[in-house]
Amino acid sequence: MVETGPTSIDKAPGVTTLRDTESEESIPNPLIEDDLKKINSNRGLLTLLRQRGFSTKKVLNTLRYEVELEKLQIEMVRLQRTVQQTGRRIAIVCEGRDAAGKGGTIRRFNEHLNPRTARVIALPKPTEVEQGQWYFQRYVNSLPNPGEIRFFDRSWYNRAVVEPVMGFCTDEQYRLFLQQVPEFEHMLYEDGVEVIKFWFSISKQEQAQRFQSRKLNPLKQWKISPVDDKAQERWDLYSKYKEEMFSRTHTSFSPWIIVKANNKKRARLESMRYVLSRLPYENKGEAGTSLHPDPDIVRRFHRSNKQID
Repeated sequence: MVETGPTSIDKAPGVTTLRDTESEESIPNPLIEDDLKKINSNRGLLTLLRQRGFSTKKVLNTLRYEVELEKLQIEMVRLQRTVQQTGRRIAIVCEGRDAAGKGGTIRRFNEHLNPRTARVIALPKPTEVEQGQWYFQRYVNSLPNPGEIRFFDRSWYNRAVVEPVMGFCTDEQYRLFLQQVPEFEHMLYEDGVEVIKFWFSISKQEQAQRFQSRKLNPLKQWKISPVDDKAQERWDLYSKYKEEMFSRTHTSFSPWIIVKANNKKRARLESMRYVLSRLPYENKGEAGTSLHPDPDIVRRFHRSNKQID
């Protein structure tokens, strides 16, 4: 069983298979419905899974993940309801290297939220007109309105890492950005916009494996871009700009939150826990799960912290 996403039960005539809904790989040795009907205990289910070649540990881990994810998503719905009622403005920024799991995490955050007041912002390449505007202008237009939560799948921090690494901005534009971004975020803070900045951190080896998965899986090939080909060869240059970004833009009013994301499922759950622990809302914690993020997975940036990327 592939451990990169939630599982579901697919039914064909007389046959049941566990399928990983992210990789779309069917598991060999399908479960037969007649066998499932004979199961009358947990031990019997475990025995059947072993007989069919399933990893019971991975099956149980996936089921636990699904249960925990549902509880956290219930809490997210409660958070959204409070945001709507009180007119708060929430901006959740998701940054990281290519294939770090930003989009998948945002999908889990957003899966059961009201799309009218919870939007994902993933801006394309700037137009010719936008290139002549103040850099932050198009991002200002995408900030949340009262009662909204907006998830940024990459953000104004493109100019901090991706653009200088790939040569998409000049040295002067880069320098000006680093000068202005703390002032920009302080204005958001003063105006009441609640900003959470995540950096999803993966190892070089894990990134290479995820790139390979994209190439082999036809359902993921839309994710492949020319930038991916250079991400591995320019790994150290990315690291240099990433560290400079943290040094210049990690502030008390807008800190960076580092998420160890080699394990996608844990990264998703713990980043959701962090948001829920950070933001107040009505009926908090009633879904019956911990809202305290694992400090081994999620923590504020600190120069002394060892990072996997």
